[in-house]
Amino acid sequence: MELKEIGKVHHHFPDDDVRDRAGQIDGVITVHPEFAEGISNLENYPYIFVIAIMHKHLEEAFPLKIKPRLLLRKGYRIEDLPEIGVFSSDSPSRPNPIGLSLLRLNRIVDCNVHVSGLDLFDGTPIVDIKPYTKRYCPPDKGSEAFAMNECEEIGRH
Repeated sequence: MELKEIGKVHHHFPDDDVRDRAGQIDGVITVHPEFAEGISNLENYPYIFVIAIMHKHLEEAFPLKIKPRLLLRKGYRIEDLPEIGVFSSDSPSRPNPIGLSLLRLNRIVDCNVHVSGLDLFDGTPIVDIKPYTKRYCPPDKGSEAFAMNECEEIGRH
């Protein structure tokens, strides 16, 4: 299987800042000109899914059990973190180095898709963009408040 790069992520944050501020970065996805027609009408959606290649993790070994390091930012010590399955986490070290990000679409100018909420490094290859619609929202009321709030906002568009 071969995936085509359709664009790249651009912003001015070093990798350590992206790790520390994951989900809080504004940036641009520059779509390659040969794929520009594919983003027509995308501006009708307030959120998009972006599928990326985790290019800085291509040669890494991928453990199937990891410690969720994001908890370190909340004051936990590494030795206190539980081991969980990699598929229960958002770890970038995975059997297939594919990332999925849900981003706010701010505007589109030519081939540049301006977004908020990035958790991807500058230069990350993008292989697909999909609109985030209500059909992705969980139907049950027991879902996380964040997801429900996002779904309500999307439902208004």
